[in-house]
Amino acid sequence: MSSTLSAVPATPPVPVRSSGRDMKQPNPDQIRARNRWADRLFAWSAKAGALLTLALLFGILGSLVVGAWPAIERYGLGFLTSAVWDPVQNEYGGLVMIYGTLATSAIALLIAVPVSFGIALFLTELSPAWLKRPLGTAIELLAAVPSIVYGMWGLLVFGPLLATWVQQPLQAAFTGVPVLGTLFSGPPVGIGILSAGIILAIMIIPFIASVMRDVFEVTPQMLKESAYGLGCTTWEVMARVVLPYTKAGVIGGIMLGLGRALGETMAVTFVIGNFNQLDSLSLFQAANSITSALANEFAEAGDGLHQASLIYLGLVLFFITFVVLSLSKLLLVQLRKREGAKS
Repeated sequence: MSSTLSAVPATPPVPVRSSGRDMKQPNPDQIRARNRWADRLFAWSAKAGALLTLALLFGILGSLVVGAWPAIERYGLGFLTSAVWDPVQNEYGGLVMIYGTLATSAIALLIAVPVSFGIALFLTELSPAWLKRPLGTAIELLAAVPSIVYGMWGLLVFGPLLATWVQQPLQAAFTGVPVLGTLFSGPPVGIGILSAGIILAIMIIPFIASVMRDVFEVTPQMLKESAYGLGCTTWEVMARVVLPYTKAGVIGGIMLGLGRALGETMAVTFVIGNFNQLDSLSLFQAANSITSALANEFAEAGDGLHQASLIYLGLVLFFITFVVLSLSKLLLVQLRKREGAKS
């Protein structure tokens, strides 16, 4: 039996023929050429996107200049220092709106920056773990509230409370004081520059606080633990470790909030008073802002000097935001230079 099995010849394996397509290897030169074209296409697309952004920026600037040219030709830079805004007499000046925009934005920053810093400090260093996520989410949800809701709430709810519990006591306390008496004079009716500034502060706190919290969390844990190991308090760690490490992000968050405050329209329109005269420097005085004037009057302005003056206001707001951004960049450059000098 075994001899019979051993006599059977073994069947040789049948060679499998592979097609030429399977045996063909990709040419490295072709791969490099294909990758080179892909890289060039990506570079051209990125460059086109950047150039398109610049073109849109200069296009907006050019359209504003063309639309505002009748007012620029008639008033020149005197438009910025004139407080007259009289559509009946066809005389226009932008000082009241510029002052209202800058004053409300400054009040908003004075209130929002310390509060946002405190929120970010609590969320990153002091908050218990179970509270950190829901509180952070609640703060971020405030940014999703429409501005018109803030405006209606400010006019119907916050304004009367401000007049009763803040404006009247401040007037009673500082009447006759040389500077503070002037700032707190005027009718305590709950609308005006102070009310608009506080509403803007409430609106920009979520933006600044969220950015500060994110950049504080980027700080390496080793740096903070080393400072705590040397005996630093929480405030010293924030002031001497976290803030120097994250100053660019902090300034960026503040500029983001300032840009939102400068460009806010509906909420300011509800609570600023829309008064086109500058009778005093009182924070309780009704005033106007650039965005509020554009929202109230642009739809009814006829072709001519009135419309051109409103576009001139838009051009002024464009330059204000540009100057603010430039100043923030210069501030960051100076801070880096000081760090280099210290090192």
